[in-house]
Amino acid sequence: MCGIAGQIGRNPRAIQGNYAAYCAMQRTMARRGPDQRGMYISGRAALIHARLAVVDLENGCQPMQLDWQGESYTLVYNGELYNTPELRAALENRGHRFIGHSDTEVLLHAYAEWGASCVDRFNGIFAFAVWEAHGGKLFLARDRCGVKPLFYAKTRDSLIFGSEIKTVLAHPAVPPRVDANGLAEVLLLGPGRIPGSGVFQNVHELLPGQYGIYEADSGHLLLHRYWQLVDHEHPDDFTATAHKVRDLLMDAIQRQLVSDVPVATFLSGGLDSSLISAVADAQFTAQGKTLHTFSVGYKDNKRYFHETKFQPGPDAPFIRMMNDFLHAEHHWITLDTPELVPALYAAVEARDLPGMADVDASLLAFCRYIKPHATVALSGECADEIFGGYPWYRDPTIREKYGFPWAQSTAYRASFLKPGVLDGIDPEGFVDAQYQKTLAETSVRPGLSPLEQRMRQMMSLNFHWFMQTLLDRKDRMSMYSGLEVRVPFCDYRIAEYLYSVPWEFKDYQGKEKGLLREAMTGVLPPEVLWRKKSPYPKTWNPGYLAAVSAELTKVLEDPAAPLLRIIRAEALEKLLASGADNPVPWYGQLMTTPQTIAWFLQLNYWLQTYQVELV
Repeated sequence: MCGIAGQIGRNPRAIQGNYAAYCAMQRTMARRGPDQRGMYISGRAALIHARLAVVDLENGCQPMQLDWQGESYTLVYNGELYNTPELRAALENRGHRFIGHSDTEVLLHAYAEWGASCVDRFNGIFAFAVWEAHGGKLFLARDRCGVKPLFYAKTRDSLIFGSEIKTVLAHPAVPPRVDANGLAEVLLLGPGRIPGSGVFQNVHELLPGQYGIYEADSGHLLLHRYWQLVDHEHPDDFTATAHKVRDLLMDAIQRQLVSDVPVATFLSGGLDSSLISAVADAQFTAQGKTLHTFSVGYKDNKRYFHETKFQPGPDAPFIRMMNDFLHAEHHWITLDTPELVPALYAAVEARDLPGMADVDASLLAFCRYIKPHATVALSGECADEIFGGYPWYRDPTIREKYGFPWAQSTAYRASFLKPGVLDGIDPEGFVDAQYQKTLAETSVRPGLSPLEQRMRQMMSLNFHWFMQTLLDRKDRMSMYSGLEVRVPFCDYRIAEYLYSVPWEFKDYQGKEKGLLREAMTGVLPPEVLWRKKSPYPKTWNPGYLAAVSAELTKVLEDPAAPLLRIIRAEALEKLLASGADNPVPWYGQLMTTPQTIAWFLQLNYWLQTYQVELV
């Protein structure tokens, strides 16, 4: 994986004169791409790259150039193509010749051959930009599921883009301004983001499954959705569906194990990571190699853990069961409270926004421990969104409730705000508008039962909102650590197929992700295969609540704290006095009182460190 950035403009002299800005943009990507740096500046284009070398370490350097049939193409690319051999063979049949074996070279030739339609042929996770020097246009594209990020900002006569928000903000033409709508997005929907929004004024994100064409002369940007979830009649019975799911998932995992650097897997003892680890372990064993697996836990969690509706039990017994089952070498990573508080602030720098508090911070710390052992890791994100694993899919009282099921706290959030902060924006109306917009864009074929209609809506809501928040988290925390994380459940073929599968199939035997469990019978020990879902682990140590409470108390005592310009001090004091259990999570399943306090710490740090100008 890598970081990409650039600027395309009408005036070559202006582009040539921005070298200092391009160096600043490149520096923001140093953690994403610690291995190599490259820059292309010519005419009306500047393309910038920072590389994390994974495949074809010698020949995969970027920006990469190609002269083909009268046009000169230059590429910067972040991601991995998982069908590189098939693409390469098709291109060779059409007269293309290759110097190395990198997917970068294949992608560049694919664009030269097929133009914008090349994205329809790709199976992978990617964000890339191709400059056509003679045609004077830039092509930008993002993968179907939104695994890899790509932000941009239009100025009067140019387009600036980058892998992360901080990269775009590093250009002096894009000041860190946040208007009332952006602030409402952070305060009412965060850590979720509105699809296509970069929160900061004039900063946008290319949508999953979208490409853009920017013409340097006219300054016109054409955006096009080349892929979306579409409902259709499901053609298969349950048995055939289970076989198809098994084939798709096995193929996705095996394709994503290709690398020229060490590959590992996350292993929580849950269904999703255990499936990936088991398939990877079988392939490694057949090749005479040893897979390395990693789990994260917290000091003294065994002492303080207590069951909740969302976290029914500890992970450790199931991780041990998988250790006995696999041929892998397992690494137990144990985090302590003193590590988590400073990591909260590093997580803001990684995400460029307040995030999921210690759920982000612990992942960042976890990835730092993995990095010395591996450059690539596979993780189980997105299975719950696609197979219906969350409580809000299965509990009718949550499922049928109006609004985003993971964010039922709008009134509670609004109670923290100082009067006038949102410049007249109605909090409930603001959130409702985004909810209704997503429902209006959801593909639901006619004739479905009310339950099936709702399940299409639920998958669409989860795919476009909750899943994107988790993918943001995974990309930013891992890449901040120089670790590439791949997500096999985000193979677009799986999402496409599962979207129209009847709920009675997905809910096989009344079990969350029952279809997935049945499809993968024989791959895992039965105790793990049918284990009740448990989310990403968090710390239960009361010392963490004490630590973040002490930090927030310091903020309250600082009259210059930017947080206090927008948040009521008395509401924060009430939060500090409320104890550990908040009946309404701030976001998702895990963000109770300690995480909510930590989120406010992140918000203050973001306002301060990014010098956010509220306009």
